[in-house]
Amino acid sequence: MAIQAMSAASIEDWFAIHGLFVRYASSLDRGDVAGVVDCFTRDATLLSPALGNFAGHDGVRAFAQKTADLLAQGVQFRHVVSNLEADVDGDTASARCYLLDFRTRGSRTDLLSPGVYDCDLRRVDGCWRFTRRDVAMDRAFSERDL
Repeated sequence: MAIQAMSAASIEDWFAIHGLFVRYASSLDRGDVAGVVDCFTRDATLLSPALGNFAGHDGVRAFAQKTADLLAQGVQFRHVVSNLEADVDGDTASARCYLLDFRTRGSRTDLLSPGVYDCDLRRVDGCWRFTRRDVAMDRAFSERDL
């Protein structure tokens, strides 16, 4: 049986996938833990070079809570995504986009590092969700740098 190659997303799928990335980044920046979890399937994985590997909704919740805890301490993040590429095959997709990750602490704003999100997605009940969300940053930093 031949494996069908993915093709460029339709305009509708591209906008829906782009919307998922924006919803994820905005929810994370607001400390909306439930909103972040809702962007993922129950069996999803998430890789953060600064915070580690996380699996399933419980893992994604733990990841998002780490960010929410930093927000409660007065740190603000702005995850800016751009240059989205998405390929779709039925109800599965792969997508990549650039990431700029800004952190403000006190009166100082720093670019933590540019990076790339590399993701697999699945359409569930008509909505795109991440099944795998990996980020590769151009410059290494750790949790203590946040």
